[in-house]
Amino acid sequence: MEQIFDDTYFMKKALQEAEMAFDKGEVPVGAVIVIDNRIIARAHNLTEMLNDVTAHAEMQAITAASNFLGGKYLQNCTLYVTLEPCQMCAGALYWSQISNIVFAAADDQRGCGVMGTKLHPKTKIKGGVLEKEASDLIKKFFIEKRNLN
Repeated sequence: MEQIFDDTYFMKKALQEAEMAFDKGEVPVGAVIVIDNRIIARAHNLTEMLNDVTAHAEMQAITAASNFLGGKYLQNCTLYVTLEPCQMCAGALYWSQISNIVFAAADDQRGCGVMGTKLHPKTKIKGGVLEKEASDLIKKFFIEKRNLN
């Protein structure tokens, strides 16, 4: 029997958020946070709209999920995000004690892996889920941005 609510299913939801960011002229990164196969937070980058460097998709999702749960810890939750978290977001995810992080595309320049950022010891991280789709969207964004300038 095929599992309907798998990593691909939830990453597609994160990609929908990334597409919303793209449509707003934001770097197209989207995120959802899931507990017990239920999406409790949806977010995308809002750094341009809010004029706030901390308004990354992951930060927005952490806040929404914490509000939903009524607490600051995201144990038993999984973050699905279309781009590997940066050092800032990984730090916030560390403090949230999130159980799982699943990302699509790696960020070879600013990702938490290349930056050597530590995650919470109980947090599991997995990359590459719908990597091509997420990577293609980001590349399209920056190609269009360069052509406008």
